Amino acid sequence: MFSKYTKNEDPYVIAEIGQNHQGDLDKAREFIRIFAFEGADAVKFQTRNNKFLFSDDAYNKNYDSENAFAATYGAHREKLELDLDWLPTLKQDCIDHGVDFMSTPFDEPSLAVLDNLDVDVIKIASFDLGNLPFINKIAQTGRPIVMSIGGGKIDQIRSSIELILQHHDDIALLHCVSEYPCEYNRLGLSNIEFLLDEFPSVTVGSSDHFNGTLSGPVAYMLGARVFEKHVTLNRAWPGTDHSFALEPDGFRKFCRDIKRVRHMMPPKPDDDLGNEFVFQKLGKSIVAAVDIDAGETITLDMLSGKIFNNHFIPVRDSNKVIGKITNCKIEAGQPIEFKNFS
Repeated sequence: MFSKYTKNEDPYVIAEIGQNHQGDLDKAREFIRIFAFEGADAVKFQTRNNKFLFSDDAYNKNYDSENAFAATYGAHREKLELDLDWLPTLKQDCIDHGVDFMSTPFDEPSLAVLDNLDVDVIKIASFDLGNLPFINKIAQTGRPIVMSIGGGKIDQIRSSIELILQHHDDIALLHCVSEYPCEYNRLGLSNIEFLLDEFPSVTVGSSDHFNGTLSGPVAYMLGARVFEKHVTLNRAWPGTDHSFALEPDGFRKFCRDIKRVRHMMPPKPDDDLGNEFVFQKLGKSIVAAVDIDAGETITLDMLSGKIFNNHFIPVRDSNKVIGKITNCKIEAGQPIEFKNFS
């Protein structure tokens, strides 16, 4: 699916909800409805089996944070998870709103759930870059894969891509900087060009945690075609991802501006140049600055410009007049026409 975005130069934009729904089904459904309307091509969630993913010590560790939803880290994470029974509803909502249903499995049980659900796209998080046993299981599903490379070194990226390519080539490789938020001077977007050269058989994109929209159009100009952006309904909500996520209007502009870039690049046709409305209204025509007798050669100091209701030779074409020999007298202030020359 991703190769067509490279060929057609169309962008594919992912609204990364993550766990900003705060474990609330109604909020999750609202995210799908709103961000599909604002221009997303896919809506992405995250799927975890926390008791499988975390050790007992990590799961039961006290969690003292202004963003905590519970006293222990495991309980905090559970508060933010979507009930697995809700996932078919969310997938159907994506179908109804015309976007792909996408999720990141963080562990093998979650991968099995998503595969059985027939998820449209699977995301490999930066955390699992180079996790070849897990990546192999994901690739074996045959589903399109988006993989972020935040914090990754080239050998980890290459080994992951090579393994996926043993199964299929429907891959989007996303440049990513794992800083939350990521300041503008830490985005490192020039790495997109390196990835394009290094991995020509895959589609390259960008996943950023920058709290603005400019990163999208710049990444597109560098060759990115798949874009992932965190979204929220309210930046003031508690949670680590809300502060740098885009609210609906910001995401709308992010999608709009990326999709405009390629249309900004072609030059204007020559036939249109000089025919713009402003020149039709206010364009100057060449006039005689002084009385010019028949047989005189036109020089710079003989010419000026004036605005007429009906246009004559544009002042822009004075190069076509200078050096010509007149065949009649032209009074000062009168328009000069090509018929005035032999």
